[in-house]
Amino acid sequence: MRNRRSGPLGGHRRGVLWTAALSAIAASVLYPALASADGTAGAAVQVYLTTTDDAGGRHVVKGLEQQDPVSFTSGAGTLTVDPATQYQVFEGGGASFTDTAAWLMNSSGALSQDTRDETMRKLFDPDDGIGLGFLRNPMGGSDLARTGYTFDDVPAGQTDPDLDSFSLDHDLADVLPLTRQARQLNPGLRVMGSPWTAPAWMKDNDSLDQGWLESQYYGAYADYFVKYLQAYQDNGVPVDYVSVQNEPTCCSGYPSMQWNGSGLAYFTKSELLPKLQAAGLDTKVLALDWNWDSYGEYASPTVDDAEVRDHPNFGGMAWHGYVGDVTEQSRVHDQYPDLGVFDTEHSGGGWIGNQQQEDMHNLIDYTRNWGSSWVKWSLAVDQDHGPHNGGCDNCTGLITVHNGDDRSGQVDYTVEYYTMGHLTKFVRQGAHRIDSTADSSVPNVAWQNPDGSDVLIAYNDTDATRTADVGVGGEHFTYELPAHASATFTWDGSAVSGGARQHHDGGSPAAAPLGAAYQRQEG
Repeated sequence: MRNRRSGPLGGHRRGVLWTAALSAIAASVLYPALASADGTAGAAVQVYLTTTDDAGGRHVVKGLEQQDPVSFTSGAGTLTVDPATQYQVFEGGGASFTDTAAWLMNSSGALSQDTRDETMRKLFDPDDGIGLGFLRNPMGGSDLARTGYTFDDVPAGQTDPDLDSFSLDHDLADVLPLTRQARQLNPGLRVMGSPWTAPAWMKDNDSLDQGWLESQYYGAYADYFVKYLQAYQDNGVPVDYVSVQNEPTCCSGYPSMQWNGSGLAYFTKSELLPKLQAAGLDTKVLALDWNWDSYGEYASPTVDDAEVRDHPNFGGMAWHGYVGDVTEQSRVHDQYPDLGVFDTEHSGGGWIGNQQQEDMHNLIDYTRNWGSSWVKWSLAVDQDHGPHNGGCDNCTGLITVHNGDDRSGQVDYTVEYYTMGHLTKFVRQGAHRIDSTADSSVPNVAWQNPDGSDVLIAYNDTDATRTADVGVGGEHFTYELPAHASATFTWDGSAVSGGARQHHDGGSPAAAPLGAAYQRQEG
């Protein structure tokens, strides 16, 4: 049973770039005990908890609920946070406006305008909601859609090599207006496009399901990307990233397409990157967009090419977290330290034994292995986990939109909303991950925001209360973390820490995953 709760209280002021004056104002508002802090012990730490009371980690009891603050005192802690040692920059966390999610929230008629606007604020507004900052939207149909489609569908037996039939009409109905509204609520929003398939007429089986892109249409398919990006930009939504293919070769039964590594490498280098550059687009291409265990077969031929890595429109790696070992992210990063690292899909769903536990492991594992983003799958599904078009029939979202049942028009905020919020509400785009002790008893990850505030996200993955003894710059605080609780701690870093900063780009040991291998049917 999911419970409906309001969005979290409190939060930081909106904005990624902070002037010194705004930082001072923010500190006095967010950390009242620190407004006149002089660096001595006693600085306040704000605490936010999420707890569940069921074995599946889905029934939320406390959802990002603010607790009584605690204070730093003199002394060392066992879990050390070192703001002077910095790693990757945070780009955002979020999910996908699938056709399913966008239709449910918009033209299905399930939600009133007031409910839709309230829901969007709770999702994207950094003050009134959890500040989602990354959308990875399918470029056409997927398994979480009402039907299969692309932006250049023509009658069977016809082709359209000049893309005269290209149309963004499908996305103009729901996906694009909601993405534009999200960007208005959070101006720093990153947008990524990922295709599940090329138009059927470009493929050797004339179908949206499986089949190979015919080599004669490689150029036309790169033009298709350019048209998509230009059309989105013309409608007020610049797209920051694209991948060549969602989960190459996976899976039959819904829109999908087969590739091999050499084909992906050739298309990326010889067609897509040159045409993006020629069109004057800043959009960057991310390789793979699939699981850790697929890197060697599908991404290495692209990434091992120095000309690709050095191209101004190449952005790095996109990882999915269903199969393999998360430390592959660190291995590839250490080989190519300048590559961006993005975690672009891991859905919640009925196959997961404990959703809160899974999410917290993902949040911590991904970002401790250089991930700059944490992106779930569909932002919303209905009470029956749909609509879906093959593929995943038990995926869950950050929200459930009731449509056509006895609660039609209501929105449930699932545990995934709150676990994501532990990151996105408190860690601002542009924040650096900072060093913290890898502690198996209290798994954690730490960040420093552009305004100098520090954030520690921790999880108690045990059946007993655990003491988090957190040390920063010769001071520490302790907190009794309830069993199976997610926690975010925030404080004004200028009041408790100092020292020259050291930024790390590579060569660090990989952080081992906290949980078992992640499995589901990809989609």
